[in-house]
Amino acid sequence: MNIKALLTQKIHNALASLQIEDAGKLQVRYAEQLRFGDYQIDGVMALARTLQCPPHALANRLLDAMSLEGIAGKIEVAGPGFINIFLDRRWLSQQLEHLYRDERLGIARVEPQCIVVDYSAPNVAKEMHVGHLRSTIIGDAMVRTLEFLGHKVIRANHIGDWGTQFGMLIAWLEYNQQQASQTLELADLEAFYRAAKKRYESDAEFSERARRYVVMLQQGDAWCLAMWRRLVEITMVQNQRNYDRLNVTLNDDCIMGESTYNAMLPEIVDDLLARGLARESDGAIVVMLDDYLNKDGEPMGVIIRKKDGGYLYTTTDIACAKYRYQVLHADRVLYYVDSRQHQHLMQAWSIVRKAGYVPESVPLEHHMFGMMMGKDGRPFKTREGGTIRLSDLLDEAVIRARNLIRQKQPDLDEASLEWLAEAIGIGAIKYADLSKKRTTDYVFDWDNMLSFEGNTAPYLQYACSRITSLFNRAALDQTQLTGALLLDAQAEQQLGKQLLRFEEVVCAVAQEGYPHLMTHYLFELASLFSRFYESCPILTAPLPQQQSRLKLTAITARTLQTGLTMLGIKTVERM
Repeated sequence: MNIKALLTQKIHNALASLQIEDAGKLQVRYAEQLRFGDYQIDGVMALARTLQCPPHALANRLLDAMSLEGIAGKIEVAGPGFINIFLDRRWLSQQLEHLYRDERLGIARVEPQCIVVDYSAPNVAKEMHVGHLRSTIIGDAMVRTLEFLGHKVIRANHIGDWGTQFGMLIAWLEYNQQQASQTLELADLEAFYRAAKKRYESDAEFSERARRYVVMLQQGDAWCLAMWRRLVEITMVQNQRNYDRLNVTLNDDCIMGESTYNAMLPEIVDDLLARGLARESDGAIVVMLDDYLNKDGEPMGVIIRKKDGGYLYTTTDIACAKYRYQVLHADRVLYYVDSRQHQHLMQAWSIVRKAGYVPESVPLEHHMFGMMMGKDGRPFKTREGGTIRLSDLLDEAVIRARNLIRQKQPDLDEASLEWLAEAIGIGAIKYADLSKKRTTDYVFDWDNMLSFEGNTAPYLQYACSRITSLFNRAALDQTQLTGALLLDAQAEQQLGKQLLRFEEVVCAVAQEGYPHLMTHYLFELASLFSRFYESCPILTAPLPQQQSRLKLTAITARTLQTGLTMLGIKTVERM
């Protein structure tokens, strides 16, 4: 049940019956204060100015035409034209009964689109670090949400698996056959790369061999390709360990690295040249973009092929967008790439649009994000100033969570302790990130994220375990409750109305790409449940009230669990 969508449709119908256009000026929003009702309609004054009529009179005309009988218990026009809607309690109870009986909590499946989501994108032969966390978990929260709504989602892990560094690594492995023949870990490749780079800069014969291997790799040499595939495989084995620990849904089937588009690059450059969209400049091939000016105020030239014949990231991203529309048949493409890449993507997409590779009807959306900062206000690093490996960050989270749990439950067996430590520690890291608006930087703080109070994963996980404990004590099946659902107490009404907002929040996350909308909703839901739990006796209440309140409790549990699952955070039955 999406009440906001229902009321919005009622407004559109009312405006149509009154033969009034410009419906976009009116907006339905959830009322933040009880005295203003449950929902408010804004924009009446702006529409009245356009129609040159008194806003109060327009508001009353709208109400007469909206047909809210049985939905609204009271409607008031406040001030010069604010419309406050107080929902009818009986209608709310009916909608909550539907939520209780529906396995999808009343959320309808949408008309499916094919949506490609580009996220994570680590580099081959390098360990994932904290800088990969935001793209990985924000992107995964989005694909989970979109899939829940019924969309066909294609996960695209655009790994950095091509470039001159592979020539150096292949040459190094050839020179060090004994090491190359052993079982290698990703940490070994990083050490090899550092050594290879040092030798590349000091040994002319080695650097020539490395460059030759790059060319051979690009030309499809079987031995070079086999070595390259081995490097990719070693990297992705370690990356998959991180994905599994993070409860992220990426796997090998999602890999669409830079190499995927190699064959497309020459034909794209030739096509842009043939159509006059690109031209030669000092041996390089460039596309002039009128929307981007250089320091002299002239159109900026974006290089798509260097004078030595090499291609650039821009060329790859043009091919990537073209592939996602023409081969994957995307209706919408989302990129979870940090904010520093914004101009690069905008320039690549400007060329894509000019060439007609992707029509304007297919959105290419850069869902950029800010940086993870330390308490000193600088990018989050080790004490020595180095980059923090993602696996080390996850290990630290689990250690801290384990210590907290052991303090609270010293008699817990080791297997349960380890499972809880992973669920709470990893969940805390993910939730702390997802609860911040993705476009802003945020400060990484261990103490805050592992707190059992406030807007944290442990607080929500505790709320879920509290409900499980309640039903265990009652020895009742959550799905077999009888009797009418009643909303007599104010705490019951507020909890019920929050439960009915779930679909509108899910739809807002899917449309806007902001998982923090879900975290804020879940925290408010858990807080309202806590007030309800404290003020409304459940198991000791008379049977009609007991069954009603247990139904509200059951819906709350499923909503918390479903919302946390969309965020990729595990719930626990015992804390």
